[in-house]
Amino acid sequence: MAISSRITAATICLAVLVIVRGIAPLQAFREDREKDLLPRIQREHDPVKKAKYEIRLARLKLIQGAAACEKDDHDSCSKSLSGYLGLMKNSWKDLKSSGRNAVKQPSGFKELDIALREDEYTLDDLKRRMPIEDVGGIDPVIREVKKIHDADFAALFPGGAPPPRKGRAAPRAARHFVTGRIR
Repeated sequence: MAISSRITAATICLAVLVIVRGIAPLQAFREDREKDLLPRIQREHDPVKKAKYEIRLARLKLIQGAAACEKDDHDSCSKSLSGYLGLMKNSWKDLKSSGRNAVKQPSGFKELDIALREDEYTLDDLKRRMPIEDVGGIDPVIREVKKIHDADFAALFPGGAPPPRKGRAAPRAARHFVTGRIR
């Protein structure tokens, strides 16, 4: 009798854990919305967090702009793309003014780099899908995005090419490798 009540209790506990575990994934993250991100940007005093929020809002603006461009709504397209570009410039300006060293504290700089790379691909795809007469409005945005990306990349990797190695020279090849035969 005691064993069967223990098995029943263990089964009930296991069932409750499985049910609770199954419900947890149903609570997904909310998608970003402009009306949620704008107050956060206004309230935020930490320049890195502010830059991250601006990057997220800029992504929304880019998506809105791309949708408007595909629908041939030129006014909304140019407005959204200029809003996107302004937010990305503000994000870069906030990160520069934070006084952080991008090499030692890459938080924010790294997110901006990733976002700009992804956005360059999005803008290039959008440019390919648009009629030739409408492409002129996207080219300046692409150029500015590349400038910001290059500046951010230079902040993350300031040295460029690694310096030449000092010390021992490269080992010499063994004689049988040079001549091709063993004596």
